Amino acid sequence: MENTITPRLLFADRQGNICDHPDLAMLAASGDQLVFPAPDDLIPLPPGSRFFYLPQCPPLAWDDELEQVVCLDELDAGEPCFGVSAFLPPAYTRLLLPAVSYADKDYQLPLWAYTAVGWSPEINKYVVAARRVDENRQWEPDRFDDREVVAGVERQLARFPDNRLVHHLRRCALEDHCFAAKNFFLGRWECPLPVSPVCNARCLGCLSWQPEGGFDASQDRIDFVPSVDELLQVALAHLEVAENPVLSFGQGCEGDPILQAETICAFARRLRVEADGGTLNVNTNASLPEKVAAMAAAGMDSIRVSMNSPRKSTYLAYYRPRGYTFENVLTSLRSAKEGGLHLALNLLVMPGVTDAPEEVEALLGLIGEYEIDQVQMRNLNIDPRLYLETVGATGEGAIGIGGLLDLLTAEFPGLEIGYFNRYLG
Repeated sequence: MENTITPRLLFADRQGNICDHPDLAMLAASGDQLVFPAPDDLIPLPPGSRFFYLPQCPPLAWDDELEQVVCLDELDAGEPCFGVSAFLPPAYTRLLLPAVSYADKDYQLPLWAYTAVGWSPEINKYVVAARRVDENRQWEPDRFDDREVVAGVERQLARFPDNRLVHHLRRCALEDHCFAAKNFFLGRWECPLPVSPVCNARCLGCLSWQPEGGFDASQDRIDFVPSVDELLQVALAHLEVAENPVLSFGQGCEGDPILQAETICAFARRLRVEADGGTLNVNTNASLPEKVAAMAAAGMDSIRVSMNSPRKSTYLAYYRPRGYTFENVLTSLRSAKEGGLHLALNLLVMPGVTDAPEEVEALLGLIGEYEIDQVQMRNLNIDPRLYLETVGATGEGAIGIGGLLDLLTAEFPGLEIGYFNRYLG
């Protein structure tokens, strides 16, 4: 292993104080494989990022003097030492994982996307292994002023005091800090329409449901099906004022909206009679091809299909479907294109898995065969160790997430790489 970079190791004590090490160099991980981040893979820590320290996970670093990898498990005073990671804001795809030892960890990390981070004395900044994949600035953290959100909540609750969906979105905006929910109360851009309290998958990293005894879900799942009238009130209010309005079913606070396709279809037909404009989008696992075809016929504009892998074995290990097959999802991709929908792939990215040679080959085949319009490179929020063990990946031979991005651009010049849903005009 040759050291070609200069960033220093970051580490934390058990109080969460973060320091850089004066002598040890930053390492990163691709799956289980330790690597030095290439200079082109490192960018200054984006505004709006967060730091996490990883209890029971001492950092791994490079010691130039010893010319070997070392594990910094203790500080000078005998205090335990923990690894540090960054959580990136929207629009950034992580390229590498933090380099830590999981040998003594006896818990599951919460549902965040853990990214390799270090300190660069040359530029006097933190650096992360990441790339910006979407230039849309509508989701910048500093564009969400909670004082304005609170005022918007008060306005909409006064206007629709009996609308259960408005009350649900209030909680999403003010308690879970969902940017999409905040957009509704700010009267702009993409507005969420959560509709499904149930799901037909048991995703390992589900944000809204986790079995007891493990890690907590990130947010509460909606516990009712909004009526068409409730959905219309929210949608029409948004279309009255919003710039580039997108109305999206399929949020982190629900199951899968495809199980409420009848409600979505009824809503879409009525909305198209009562209002012009706006992009109607559904984020879904696309498990029921006949429902995809029905939503297209009812007037939906776009579909974003979530997938952690284009390979059946890796997909099933994560999604753990109930009542549908991987082949059903592929049929839905065909149905979406035949129905005239803009087809986006919500690719759940994990360094060392998504960029493995067999995964890359399958992804290229999928994009070409089903004429995918956009690939959204979304960071998978999950404990890396749990995911790697579940899908049986090591990271050996991976081409790098940066390499995958470059390959997609070269192979498919017309393919849009991004992070967000698009307003289709």
